[in-house]
Amino acid sequence: MTQTTPYDRTQWNEFVASCPYGDVLQCWEWGELKARTGWEPLHFAVREQGRFLATALVLKRPIPRTGRSLFYCPRGPIVDPQTPRALGELVAAIRDGAAEHRAIALKIDPAITPDQTAMLEQLRASGFAPPTASSSGFGGVQPRAVMKVDISSDCDALLAGFHKKWRYNIRYAGRNGVTVRSDCTRGDIEPFYALLGVTATRDKFGVRSRSYYEDMWDLIIEPGLGKLFMTYADDKPIAGAIAFALGAQAWYVYGASSDEHRNLMPNHLMQWEMMQWAKEQGCTVYDMRGVSPEVDGEPVVEHLAGLNRFKKGFGAQYIEYVGDWDLVFSKVWHAVFQRLAPAVKRLIRPGHEDTEQ
Repeated sequence: MTQTTPYDRTQWNEFVASCPYGDVLQCWEWGELKARTGWEPLHFAVREQGRFLATALVLKRPIPRTGRSLFYCPRGPIVDPQTPRALGELVAAIRDGAAEHRAIALKIDPAITPDQTAMLEQLRASGFAPPTASSSGFGGVQPRAVMKVDISSDCDALLAGFHKKWRYNIRYAGRNGVTVRSDCTRGDIEPFYALLGVTATRDKFGVRSRSYYEDMWDLIIEPGLGKLFMTYADDKPIAGAIAFALGAQAWYVYGASSDEHRNLMPNHLMQWEMMQWAKEQGCTVYDMRGVSPEVDGEPVVEHLAGLNRFKKGFGAQYIEYVGDWDLVFSKVWHAVFQRLAPAVKRLIRPGHEDTEQ
């Protein structure tokens, strides 16, 4: 077991991409992006004969005025399903890193489902546990409930799997002059960010600075791990989205839309274009990301019910992950942090920001 060097970047990403629950948030470039927002990326791995068996991109965030820090592993760790024993070695390496960086706890939110019992048993054996109701954790946790579309079939079959109203809306947008551009440049971040501001005001959430999306262009989109889409009506931008792709999976991560021309159904056409792009990248799964949790097929968060319906109309299947789990390194400091969590969060992340969902 070892901590990796920058020269492992390509091999690292190839390993993450090859795992069934690998995620772009565990790629090397994601750590570089988060380094520009106050996190320090740390890379831990288990290798055997030069081959990765397990990896973890861990983001470190100092806790102000304490000399301590938090560890967060978004959508990780990644462990080769054929070598589950590697998780124990990986955690041992992370514990050593936690001692060096004075981390009080590690939070993870892997893309695994409750029926993956072998992995859950390995997590418990390594000391992880779901947080208690009173310890909801710190910022950056990914959505537990998502919807995914199987895009492995040809385009005609994929389109046929959409709800008939969604197929009609896609054709309707096209007939009424809506167009989707995927040949965007860095300059298109400006109109996208303007639309994101409109969306944030309408849906009452905060957004990061424009420089964050410019960094995302430089570090994620430009290297080929993502794509910016802009949708127009009468030569005016009315919607935009950013998608990521790694290995067999693609993720719809950020979406924005104008208050104008919503009757033209631009988002239906844009999602269809994004799925076709994902297929061109060799992806077989299109993850539409966060939705309301469901019970007996019904959303439990009322104001998100429309989001569930929108994504389900594309033939997306509801999937619920195990959520976030904690590995506590210092019980005393962790207890202190939980009591002071709201104040600490304001120090770590002033204001409210959008998340990667």
